[in-house]
Amino acid sequence: MRYTLLGLIFLLAGCVSVPDDIEPVKNFQTERYLGTWYEIARLDHSFERGMQQVTAHYSLRDDGGLNVLNRGFKEDKQQWKEAQGKAYFVEDAATGYLKVSFFGPFYGAYIIFGLGTDYEYSLVTSSNKSYAWLLSRTPTLEPAQQQRLVKRMDALGFATDQLIFVDQSANLNTKKTNSYCRLIPALKRKGNRNETTVNCRSRQPPQHIQR
Repeated sequence: MRYTLLGLIFLLAGCVSVPDDIEPVKNFQTERYLGTWYEIARLDHSFERGMQQVTAHYSLRDDGGLNVLNRGFKEDKQQWKEAQGKAYFVEDAATGYLKVSFFGPFYGAYIIFGLGTDYEYSLVTSSNKSYAWLLSRTPTLEPAQQQRLVKRMDALGFATDQLIFVDQSANLNTKKTNSYCRLIPALKRKGNRNETTVNCRSRQPPQHIQR
């Protein structure tokens, strides 16, 4: 069975529509959204099942879109998994409503419906409310802030009692260590989707992909 990371499920949804009662954020500033986000919580789905330390990294593309690099640690296989994709705005660059592709011409919705004033957190969904993510610029959120955001998701109709809270404890350690991981191979091709597998004897990311 294939396991991929945050975002790949958008493709399988095969739809870029916006769920009822969800409004993409306005006055969106792409430059402030770039960089690394830590997954704090998610609704369960098969593509991230068993994954911890999940992150998403966004960077600008020459064609006006965004590069997407998702990464997570697969607990049962003790492996790091990566997926590379691209994203484009559905309406305009000032609206947090994008379409994301990880293989071929297939896109799914990436809808930012909540965003911190300082871009310290992001609430994301796809074309229906069975998908939801709480992202943060830091590996953890203050408990009061996290509770407030979960309540907001609940009020919008997301099944917050089914949220999975991601273990980011390893990312709290900022000390750089030598890695016991190796890429095998450096880049695998699965269809038109780029995916990298990293075998590890450590839960620390390989040095070349540490942030």
